[in-house]
Amino acid sequence: MAVAAVPTTVHAAGTFNIYGYAQTDLIYDINRVDPQWEDTLRPSKIPTTEGAFGSDGQTSISAKQSRLGFSGNIPLDNLDELKFKFEFDAFGVGADAGQTTIRFRHMYGEWGMLLAGQTNTLFMDIDVFPNVVDYWGPTGMVFLRTPQIRLTPYRTENSHFSIAVEKPGNDIDVGQVREFDPNLGANIQNDEKAPDVTAQYYTSGSWGHVQLAGILRDVGFDTRGTLDNRPKDDKIGWGLNLGGHIAVLEKDKLIGQVVYGQGIASYMNDGGTDLAPGGTLLAPVAQAVHLLGVVGYYDHHWNDRFSTSLGYSLTEVDNTALQQANAYKRGEYASINLLYTPTAKILIGGEMLWGKRTDFGGAHGDDVRFQFTVKYDFGASIAL
Repeated sequence: MAVAAVPTTVHAAGTFNIYGYAQTDLIYDINRVDPQWEDTLRPSKIPTTEGAFGSDGQTSISAKQSRLGFSGNIPLDNLDELKFKFEFDAFGVGADAGQTTIRFRHMYGEWGMLLAGQTNTLFMDIDVFPNVVDYWGPTGMVFLRTPQIRLTPYRTENSHFSIAVEKPGNDIDVGQVREFDPNLGANIQNDEKAPDVTAQYYTSGSWGHVQLAGILRDVGFDTRGTLDNRPKDDKIGWGLNLGGHIAVLEKDKLIGQVVYGQGIASYMNDGGTDLAPGGTLLAPVAQAVHLLGVVGYYDHHWNDRFSTSLGYSLTEVDNTALQQANAYKRGEYASINLLYTPTAKILIGGEMLWGKRTDFGGAHGDDVRFQFTVKYDFGASIAL
């Protein structure tokens, strides 16, 4: 008599990963930048007035780039899995600028097609970030981690298409309006009635990768303490971002990105404003500011232990008529390094950087920086 087989339940294996690194940067500036941002080179933080931040020639030592993260996947009863990532570093920004404090980078979960939490915007291509040790990186790159709800209806081993609604936010420059009416200028604020909508297509292969991303957003303002909160207005912001890399030789990469749009400065790595006044002081109008961003880098491996990254990046703002003379017009960023990795867990190297800021009125300032970095990676994986 045959015995029927007893059905068994198969569960997918899960993992829990702990990862991170301890990094210290020794930095010397030939000139001087905003002291709250001396641990990275952002062209927007370079003064265009001599002596604005004090004497030139400054040294800093920072461990703010050090990072700790947790990631993994949890098996579910129906053979699906829940992926998660939680990561932070110690580089204070915003109200914490200049401080060594906890800064959350990624906080999200992903189940099937659906992702929810904070991570890289779909408008960004993290794979065009070159092999540099400067924390902030190229000025003309799209770079933002933001809360979002994302859907990926198409995914293969090498390609995917995703759409998302992301947290709205815009940077408003009241320009000369403040001089015309100080109270009015002081009370203008963001008006965020709808989420930003982003989409991304990514494909890769042995030849490299290409990503095309787009964004559509509503950038608006209103005024506190006035009848019907007027003046108020909103404009459509949009942008296209095309980037990728080409594999060269065995390990080298030729990296490039071009982004253009209006009202997209909040998504850029550095500089610019989303909304600014145009027209005349007697008849000012809100305008979504046009912006161009460019990145070009070459990552070269001399051998298994030594590598160099060399490149240039630009942010160019099409300023409106009523922005002030000290409004950000152009940021330029260039760097070259020599990095040594005696093992996969240790990096030691030096980097030389140059940055320049140009204002709407023509004033400009630059800085040359030398950075020496030591970085120790760590990590462990636990099977669930």
